[in-house]
Amino acid sequence: MADTDLHIPIDRTVGNPFVENPRMTCRDVFVHYGDTCAINKVSIDVGCNEVLAMIGPSGCGKSTFLRCLNRMNDTVSGCRVTGDIRLDGMDVYDPGVDVVPLRARVGMVFQKPNPFPKPIYDNVAYGPKIHGLARNKTELDEIVELSLKKAGLWKEVKDRLSEPGTGLSGGQQQRLCIARAIAVSPEVILMDEPCSALDPIATAKVEELIAELRTQYSIVIVTHAMQQASRVSQRTAYFHLGNLVEVGPTELIFTNPKHRLTEDYITGRFG
Repeated sequence: MADTDLHIPIDRTVGNPFVENPRMTCRDVFVHYGDTCAINKVSIDVGCNEVLAMIGPSGCGKSTFLRCLNRMNDTVSGCRVTGDIRLDGMDVYDPGVDVVPLRARVGMVFQKPNPFPKPIYDNVAYGPKIHGLARNKTELDEIVELSLKKAGLWKEVKDRLSEPGTGLSGGQQQRLCIARAIAVSPEVILMDEPCSALDPIATAKVEELIAELRTQYSIVIVTHAMQQASRVSQRTAYFHLGNLVEVGPTELIFTNPKHRLTEDYITGRFG
């Protein structure tokens, strides 16, 4: 493929990036690191109770875009985000928006499990304490138990809540991090390659968990594993060189992509 084939003009996204009654809307989003454009005029919606998968080659911008959704890029020196990103109609980048409650509403699960060096109980209870979600110890206990149950971890740790979260297996640690995100009652959960550090058995458990969580939350997942995207998501977005190339129902993206770049990536010609 010639280099010229890799350049996608803006405003040529294939498929429909928009949905009815979206949880989040993104319009004309650019991300610059200094003079370098990492995200080029991306517009897409995150639907209610759906899993939206973002796929593409390494360095294509999918993780950078994901981090725009809860302003994690604010922590990156020299990063500038422009455009319009809204959560339930609220401008996420309005100067008056406090990022702490925003990141409770739009939670994040990272590539490598990162439990706090605290007991399992405290890992889950930390967020509800900070945000004042429990009036007393009984309510906090209920939140911790419910969150661990939703994360599929309660039966495995209910008798070990005072033990450090870092003592769990990798897969258990990742589910603990998911429980931690759930505990503050988010609307959207962002997952940045949540299974890349896990073995196949732990990966399968997390994928099953994602399917269950979709009934209550909107989920955006970045993944290098196309098979994972095909298993867990309802819609898939393909990114290339900072451009959103194609968006559509996952089954169609993987069986009948409309853009040649998408087809070449899916079929393994590059990426």
